[in-house]
Amino acid sequence: MTATQGDLADLSRYIFRAPRWYASVAFALLIAAVAGVGAFDAGYVLEDAWQGLFFIGVPTVVASLLTTPVDRRLGGQLTYNRSSLLALTCEGIVVAVMAGAGALAVLSARLNQQFVFDALIAGLASVFALRLLVVMAVSRRSLIVAAIPASIQTVAAAVLFFIYSGTMRFLEVGGPLLDIFLNRADEAPKELGAIVPVDFALLAVMCAIYGLAVWTFVTFIDRPWKRGLGVSMLDFLRGFIGHIAEGTRELEDFFEDIGEKAVVPVSVLSFRREDGTEKARFVLPMIHPGPMGEIGGGNLPRRVAAEADGLAFPPHATAGHDFNLVTEREVDPILETAREAYEEIEYHDTATQSLRVQSGDAKMVGQRFGDDAFLVATYSPEFADDVEYAVGLSAAAEARSAGVEDVMLVDAHNCNNGLEGPDLGHVYPGSERSFEMMQAAGEAGEKLADASQEPLRLGAAWDETDWKPRDGIGPLGVRVAVLEVGDQTTAYVLVDGNNMEPGLRERIVEALPTDEVEVMTTDTHIVNQVEASNQVGEAIDHDELLAVIERLVDESIADLEPVEGGMASSRAEVTVFGNDRTETLASHANAVMAMGGALAAAVVLAAMAVSVLIFFLA
Repeated sequence: MTATQGDLADLSRYIFRAPRWYASVAFALLIAAVAGVGAFDAGYVLEDAWQGLFFIGVPTVVASLLTTPVDRRLGGQLTYNRSSLLALTCEGIVVAVMAGAGALAVLSARLNQQFVFDALIAGLASVFALRLLVVMAVSRRSLIVAAIPASIQTVAAAVLFFIYSGTMRFLEVGGPLLDIFLNRADEAPKELGAIVPVDFALLAVMCAIYGLAVWTFVTFIDRPWKRGLGVSMLDFLRGFIGHIAEGTRELEDFFEDIGEKAVVPVSVLSFRREDGTEKARFVLPMIHPGPMGEIGGGNLPRRVAAEADGLAFPPHATAGHDFNLVTEREVDPILETAREAYEEIEYHDTATQSLRVQSGDAKMVGQRFGDDAFLVATYSPEFADDVEYAVGLSAAAEARSAGVEDVMLVDAHNCNNGLEGPDLGHVYPGSERSFEMMQAAGEAGEKLADASQEPLRLGAAWDETDWKPRDGIGPLGVRVAVLEVGDQTTAYVLVDGNNMEPGLRERIVEALPTDEVEVMTTDTHIVNQVEASNQVGEAIDHDELLAVIERLVDESIADLEPVEGGMASSRAEVTVFGNDRTETLASHANAVMAMGGALAAAVVLAAMAVSVLIFFLA
């Protein structure tokens, strides 16, 4: 992850789960009642609260209940939870505008009740503008079509004010029947008597102006997205909010539009008991388990683990965010390819002892099973994040050229400083770190090719743990495999999380009783649904994690038994984000955040200036 991608991921902290629609409606009615007490003066508090419920709360309830069916009838996608939260937000805008205008009217002798209702008109027009923007973003409708569900709250309020302000008496139409239904001024608060027919004309004109302002804002913001990515910014916004707020899959549709086909290796290292049953399986597809939550390959480790007969170990591959799967459906060909590779494995009852090499900051531990090598790379205690796909392929090629046949190269992904720093430890082609990894892989391959092999024993243990994704630990918990070759034991520790707090890996390595240790994380992004940085050890106590790992290592040692091991690889064709697409997406999104506020402020000020001019002319 680059710093730009980190900024994009960090935007998730501004998003929250949408409450259930009935909770939003109930809260809206409470606010309406409180606002009624402050806005009306009927002589009784309960009467004031009732008038607030009626004149402020009813339009909110109408918008909450009608926006979704109207929007969906027009081909939209608004849910009741979203429409109710939107209606509540808009009610808050109206109440705030009225409260501010009322305070100014009290403080200034030159401002009267008409000023308050002029402010109300501006507030209702603002409500329409906000709803129009949201409906266009979520439902991807044209301006004219989106205006229909967007106008519901404003129209509902306008209808109530028309009926209860006595506006009918200014019109030369009507009769007894119309007067009964459309002229109920006698039952309304006296404050509504200040409303006149021209106010409704002003409201219509201002809504048109604000609607044009929204269209202008969206058009200018959207232009770079369509030029750079060929997609709309509103598609991304809709999907991002839908995923975080309600857990929908809309974001996958957006990613699928920008995705590219890629061929990725899938390697499987399996260990089976003497009776032929599988004891443990390492599965490494060269994709990135992102982008977040369960979108794309975000929950790939759990899907991989569910496929294995033995205890599954799905560590992190050398691949960055450009190799995120675009949809969860793309996991299926990965799993199918892993099954094909598993069927092709040739097993051996011997292996080399593990060895460790180092080149610069790059450290690598590895073992050979038959003619194939298992390598785990780390830069700890130095900070590092994802290793680029091309770097991993080149490093594996270096190991193969040194004398081994196939290579499973794992990025341990076990030491980083969160979202601090300019590049977040990204290992990219041409960097000094990339050459260090390639040199270490070549040296490891050469030594493993010359090393002798001895009988192999393996023990494994797993603890799902009580920690949750919000604690930085995914559903696979902590898994340990201990390999014994001759008189040497090697512990491979896998934590279902996204990277690790600095220094924690070193504490684990020093505490374990085996001759060699390496700690890995799966890089699952299920822990990053709301927090961009949620590393292992950031939220949980280090001593508690260490105690779990030590217990699992002891259980694995007690579980040691003779096994055969073997590796095979195959290739899967999947759709991923594509080269530089992640960086382009992140750059566009961050630019919108940086410049969108200024553009929005300019558009709002221009619309308000035109509105004020219209008020003076009227």
